[in-house]
Amino acid sequence: MARRSGWTCGVILSAAFALSAPSDAKAETLADALVAAYKHSGLLDQNRALLRAADEDVAQTVAGLRPIVNWTADVTRTFSEGRGANVGGVARSSGDTDANLGISAELLLYDGGRTRFQIEAAKETVLATRQTLIGIEQQVLFRAVQAFMNVNRNYELVSLRENNLRLINEELRAARERFEVGEVTRTDVAQAEARRAESVSQLAVARGDLAQALEEYTAAIGYRPNRLTSAGPVPNIERSADSAKAVAIRRHPDIRKAQHDIAAADLNVMAAEAAMNPRLSLNGSLGLNEEFNSDAYGQTGSIGLQLSGPIYQGGRLSAAVRRSIAQRDALRSALHVTRHAVRANVGNSYAVLRAARAQVEASRARVRAARVAFRGVQEEAKVGSRTTLDVLNAEQELLDAQATLISGQADVYIAAYAVLSSMGQLTASALNLGVQTYDPSAYYNLVKDAPTVTSKQGKKLDRVLKALGKE
Repeated sequence: MARRSGWTCGVILSAAFALSAPSDAKAETLADALVAAYKHSGLLDQNRALLRAADEDVAQTVAGLRPIVNWTADVTRTFSEGRGANVGGVARSSGDTDANLGISAELLLYDGGRTRFQIEAAKETVLATRQTLIGIEQQVLFRAVQAFMNVNRNYELVSLRENNLRLINEELRAARERFEVGEVTRTDVAQAEARRAESVSQLAVARGDLAQALEEYTAAIGYRPNRLTSAGPVPNIERSADSAKAVAIRRHPDIRKAQHDIAAADLNVMAAEAAMNPRLSLNGSLGLNEEFNSDAYGQTGSIGLQLSGPIYQGGRLSAAVRRSIAQRDALRSALHVTRHAVRANVGNSYAVLRAARAQVEASRARVRAARVAFRGVQEEAKVGSRTTLDVLNAEQELLDAQATLISGQADVYIAAYAVLSSMGQLTASALNLGVQTYDPSAYYNLVKDAPTVTSKQGKKLDRVLKALGKE
């Protein structure tokens, strides 16, 4: 029995997942999970829609440089009623019906560059929003990594606890048999029973953790897992934290977003200053009028230049300039804070990774030593130099070492992907997932020139919207 128990502990770690998943299910890799998360993430869809909204801001601002044409139409009925001077005078009434149709047009010729600055600011906002989308993509993929590794971890822990319970049941049965023949006391049996109750409790906790991990996997990936394979090799990362920090400063989406926000703020300052300049526009109108009662018909038209500018507006324009300057200064400070935060996040991620790797190495040594100790205690118990409690304690030490190793291995993967995320490299393209990635410039190129509904570009845009299912 002792040899059988030692063999059971020896295969716990290698057989962990096989006992918890159906053998005929299609195995899913970590790459499969990442692809599924990328394709099915509602959070990504939400932020892609926000990016398209930012693209439309450019189109709306561009429209300010285009001719603005409006039409008006009205029909007016006027009437009057009166009586003669004498008491018996006859009542008299009259009325006229007029119809008017007018078209007016306005074209901005000069506004001190204000509209141009606003267009460029809107473009910088689009670029900043694209970086926000990249940041969201990193969050989605990192959540998928955590979900995958936690499901794998908890499957193995459940299997480990199940094997441990089977082993303790054998120990308890042996203790009862030895008690019946007088080799051990009732105390030894009670100790084995107490350890079995603890094992049942730990198994229940492990199964509860697995159920939670499965729910998180479903939320992060989009469906419940079938059978997960190993995560594969740990991703390659920069060897030193300093080189990783240098990469992060250049490529992290948070820093790039902050830089584009500052560029937009600079342009907004110039736009606010340009609002104090004169505004020159070309105006034209054409009107048609018809009086139905008299069959009179006429038309009017005008064209001219209008130059206008502010003289006094109570300090509103100056306040707008100061406000935009303050917003720009705040964003510059935010970039400074973001740089420090990104550097610190890279350093912390590397520290966590180093600790996880060290824990795995130590846990492997602990498992080897605990296995040797457990087998030795079993042999010594046969000759009476060890008690049942000694055997149970050695068995628990081996179990704890194996559980720590399982968790440590999962933590190494999570920490490695956390490093990639801190560097701004946890994206579908950087990971070479082999999935068709979202092109943020495709929609922008369709709308940047503010196409009308009836134009060729506008019809193409309609087809794109229908394909997206957004109409």
